[in-house]
Amino acid sequence: RRTGRAELDEHAEGVHYTEIDLDLHESERSREVILEDIRSRLSQIPGTALNVGQPISHRLDHMLSGVRAQLAVKVFGPDLDVLRAKAAEIEAVMAPTPGIVDLQIEKQVLIPQVKVRIDRERAKKYGVEVGALNERLETALNGRPVAQILEGQQTYDLFVRYGDEARSSVEAIRAMLVDTEEGKKIPLSLVADIQEAKGPNIINRDNVQRRIVVSANISERDLGSAVVQIQREVSEQVHLPQGYFMSYEGQFQSQQEATRLIGFLSMFTLAVMFMVLFSHFRSVMIVAQILLNIPLALIGGLVLTFVMVGTVSVATLVGLITLAGIASRNTIMMISHYLHLMEHEGEAFDEKMIVRGSLERLVPVTMTAAVAGLALIPLVLAAGEPGKEILYPVAVVILGGLSSSTVLDMAVTPAVFFRFGRRAAASYLERAQGDPLDLPGAVSTTKE
Repeated sequence: RRTGRAELDEHAEGVHYTEIDLDLHESERSREVILEDIRSRLSQIPGTALNVGQPISHRLDHMLSGVRAQLAVKVFGPDLDVLRAKAAEIEAVMAPTPGIVDLQIEKQVLIPQVKVRIDRERAKKYGVEVGALNERLETALNGRPVAQILEGQQTYDLFVRYGDEARSSVEAIRAMLVDTEEGKKIPLSLVADIQEAKGPNIINRDNVQRRIVVSANISERDLGSAVVQIQREVSEQVHLPQGYFMSYEGQFQSQQEATRLIGFLSMFTLAVMFMVLFSHFRSVMIVAQILLNIPLALIGGLVLTFVMVGTVSVATLVGLITLAGIASRNTIMMISHYLHLMEHEGEAFDEKMIVRGSLERLVPVTMTAAVAGLALIPLVLAAGEPGKEILYPVAVVILGGLSSSTVLDMAVTPAVFFRFGRRAAASYLERAQGDPLDLPGAVSTTKE
């Protein structure tokens, strides 16, 4: 347990903040059940706000949004009272959202304060300089280091300030003596208004703008869909006055940026695959039949991900891209063998050729997928182990995609090629057997 952090720490916190590190051991209960039990027990302590997570994830969340939570809704504006009121409205809207846990508002409580407001007109009348008076008050009430004391290898600052009796009450502060230009001493109450009031314990800013944060974590639900629902409901039910605005920050921002980047790279990859395949086969129909196996692989990958993982993450998307290449390779091997049988072994485009080509490619395609799948099984069985958080969803989606693509490829690819590939195969064989346009130095003629 750690309570508070030092001022020079990278994550400085006050004594109101406590971190408790726990080690979870394997038992009959799942990790989600244990965390929910921890939340339910600690929530019974009055006046506490909880945030259950992992040390590394908390550090990453803090670097992304400045808040140790997966989702941070920040409200910006000049008036702290309005910020607190709008934060309470946002919290009320977010509370019923499925999957929301550890919901809390950044603690900005009103604490007792003594406010000293110097009246410039009265100070001028008595010949008191406002700037000098502020410096004296700061020294008298808060203290100011004036020297250092050396004791061995240790150094201590020597502070000068009034004693506790002279600054422990409002009446004592009002009776403080102030020097005038004429050398007289007058009580502070003659040139300033001193009164008890309440003010915020802390004022946080982002980009020099005051803000308050409503933070939450997401449990047993996809982070992206939860944020979309929250954004929609908050925009419909919470209306900010002029000069106020809000922003949504946290892990989902990085997830959205990574998803957009992966989406762009996926389209680029498909385009490159299409160009490379077309440069070899010179047929859009053949290339389309090869790429048809990609959706067949995605079916198994997404189904197994839904069953074993439950959510689609960035790691899952990376696995889908890898899966697309493996699935396409199997179809290339099969269609290339069909064309090889017709070009070099005298087979005609008929059902016999399709059956022969499929059977001859059954063992290579199956063994290729089986070897890759067997290598992924240890990672699939390592769910929940430390260090496997990224590799586990990648292995799950690839294993599921290999299973569906291998099975469906043996049934779908032969049928599709037999139904739609006759004309494309004829064009390919014609070019392979010596199309004049493909031979260097050939002369093109036109027959009327």
